[in-house]
Amino acid sequence: MRVVIQRVTEASVKIEDKIAGSISNGMLVLVGFEETDTHDDIDWMVGKIVRLRIFGDENGVMNLDVTQVNGNILAVSQFTLHASTKKGNRPSYIKAANPSIAIPLYNKFIEELQVATRKKIETGIFGAMMMVSLVNDGPVTIIIDSKIRE
Repeated sequence: MRVVIQRVTEASVKIEDKIAGSISNGMLVLVGFEETDTHDDIDWMVGKIVRLRIFGDENGVMNLDVTQVNGNILAVSQFTLHASTKKGNRPSYIKAANPSIAIPLYNKFIEELQVATRKKIETGIFGAMMMVSLVNDGPVTIIIDSKIRE
């Protein structure tokens, strides 16, 4: 499981010119799943995301997590996070989970984020062609992989 987290002042996702999800202050989380991902990967990743201290405290130091600033989360599925460019110039997505595996994992991820934050998680639609807009605050962009766990 791989995520790209961007601290944002606002973010939204449109599908066919209609806003499917939008947030103000918080995190845009792009998430992709591999065939080998499990609920353990989700549990670990949700804990990491919710406790990630990337928001400024009263001194402007990144010392607060998304719940401490009453932030929101927009989670967007993105299989291309598992692109391999090792051979040639056309990315291979062989490591990305098929929808039959990825959709239940994505739904569980959203559910666990909602429990952990006690807030509704805004989303796009799995597998849809989406247009994502954001204002990256900082900019702050963090990449986390549940298999590497660094």
